[in-house]
Parts: sequence; C-alpha cells; structure tokens
Amino acid sequence: MIELSATAFLWIKALHIISVIAWMAGMLYLPRLFIYHCAAELGSQQSETFKVMERRLMRAIINPAMIATFLFGGLMLANFDAGVWSEGWLHAKLTFVVAMAGMHGMLSRWRRDFEADNNQRSAKFYRIMNEIPTVLMIGIVIFVVVKPF
Repeated sequence: MIELSATAFLWIKALHIISVIAWMAGMLYLPRLFIYHCAAELGSQQSETFKVMERRLMRAIINPAMIATFLFGGLMLANFDAGVWSEGWLHAKLTFVVAMAGMHGMLSRWRRDFEADNNQRSAKFYRIMNEIPTVLMIGIVIFVVVKPF
C-alpha cells in the first residue's frame, strides 16, 4: 500500500479521469473511422487519408491515454486499504477494464488490417463493435459510483 496525501490522491484521481476520457474518446471514434474507411476504394486518396487518421489517433491519443489510465488507476489501487480488495464492485470494474483493454487490442489489430489493405470486415461489423466500449464504460462507471455489490 502506498500512502498518498489526500491532495495527491485527488490529483491522481483527476488525472485518471482525464486519461479515461481521452481513452474513451479514441475508442469511440476509431470504429467510426473504420465504418467510413470501409466505403473508401482501396488505394484511393480517401483510403490513404483514413489510414493516416487512424494511425495518428491510435498512436497519439488512444495508446498514451490507455497507458496513463493504467498508471494513475494503478496508483489509486495501490493506495486502497486491503478491505477494498474483497469488494465485488472492484472485481467487476477491473474485469470490465481488462475487457476494455482487450477491445483496445482488437481495434489496434483492425487498424493494422486497414493499413495493409487487408480489412475483411463490413461496416455493419464495425457499427456493432462501436457499441462495445460504450457498454463497458457504462458498466465501469456504475461499478465505481453506485458500487452495487
């Protein structure tokens, strides 16, 4: 357990929330880009523009935001007393966070497929996948704020 001052903990919490917002913004926007990218002809200027947008979004926003989310979240977890670790809401939240990280990995893989002009999925697929980060985010917020169990 790391003993942080109340002020330090609040700063870490604020930075964690900011990081989560940035991560979620990217996680929600990237599949939308994929949907539009599906309509672009291979090798076209539009397709090449989408590749640049997708790569920059992943490398400049989504990846750093996820790292910061885990860093600041980990610092907060390290500050919790042992009793919190037995509460169900925390286990549920962390399960959803792991699922979000898995979704991050899938988005990264799909981005590389587009970059290699090897996308095999439809716009409808990406429309459905676009909802997963939203559902996970709703669950995470409910587990943290409401603590239903």
